[in-house]
Amino acid sequence: MGRNKEIIRTSIVGIAANIFLAAFKAIAGFVAGSVAIVMDAINNLSDAMSSVITIVGTKLSEKPADRNHPFGYGRVEYFSAIIIAVIVLSTGFISLVESVKKIFHPSHPTYTALTLTIIIVAIIVKLVMGWYVKKEGRKLKSNALEASGADATFDAIVTLSTLISAGIMLLTDFNIDGIIGAIISLVIIKAGINMIGTPVGQLLGESISKEMMHDIKEDVAHFAGVLGVYDIILNYYGPNTIIGSLHVSVPETMTAGRIHGLTRTITELLYDKYKIIVTVGIYAICTTGKQSELQKNVLSFIDCYPHIIQTHGYFYIAEKRTITFDVVPDENIHDDYAFREMLTSDLKKAYPGYEFNIFVDHVYCK
Repeated sequence: MGRNKEIIRTSIVGIAANIFLAAFKAIAGFVAGSVAIVMDAINNLSDAMSSVITIVGTKLSEKPADRNHPFGYGRVEYFSAIIIAVIVLSTGFISLVESVKKIFHPSHPTYTALTLTIIIVAIIVKLVMGWYVKKEGRKLKSNALEASGADATFDAIVTLSTLISAGIMLLTDFNIDGIIGAIISLVIIKAGINMIGTPVGQLLGESISKEMMHDIKEDVAHFAGVLGVYDIILNYYGPNTIIGSLHVSVPETMTAGRIHGLTRTITELLYDKYKIIVTVGIYAICTTGKQSELQKNVLSFIDCYPHIIQTHGYFYIAEKRTITFDVVPDENIHDDYAFREMLTSDLKKAYPGYEFNIFVDHVYCK
């Protein structure tokens, strides 16, 4: 079964569970003549919206790429996760307001065997559903499913806290319903903020992990002729679509035919292994002659220069006597322009008669 079909199947399970709870509570509420239980049944129907949102988002993300959206609609899944996270945040804030009211104006609820049975069944169903949906979300890398599962779990926790506070009140005659509710509401709000952070970060262009950066460099560096791997820039266009670019340095004596074959092989490997669509740029490294000696000296000078952690893209334009390259400074450098000017000035003093065109680069990973 494909990833999207599994997401939809899991969401349908969530909808079915919420409809079961809603029907169960509605029947019990009418039999017991309890408006509160009937209202809770309606709340379960609204909870099913999280799963509906996930299904709609998943179906929309399946739309093929077109002229206006050449990289597809995969990012719709991030919007689904954001909407569900907002629902969780809203639940937390509403619960907090109601809990604070209970602290100042405590109520004394009464429970019958029927209402306790309904509450316990609801807690068990919601906990199981939350665990299952979150597990599937992590497996399928679906932020929307994880958020939907968390929504169900928090519903169960809120109900459980009500049950615990009621038990404490019955045993000690001390009402802590509002206090427990406020604490749990703050936990839900914090979780909602964390939930919304991941999809928002991906929409804003979150960087890849250091581990992924390392693995890609290792894989590409193993190809014959590759002397270095640099400038890995990747962007997420949905959980299954990563698009970007990287540069490799090769000997300047490598023919265009060999370079073509090398870049094609690299792109195929990265797509097959990581599902990454990547463009490969080339840096030519001089390995013989006088220019090789100049390159070695300049790079040795830069390697000893403070705050530089990497140099790449060296190239000498003979007709202009211009040396160009990229440098990656450490985190202590905050003004790229000032740093570039200082480095250029020092290089001109060390190598008079040459011009320097320096680009200050950065590492694009977490």
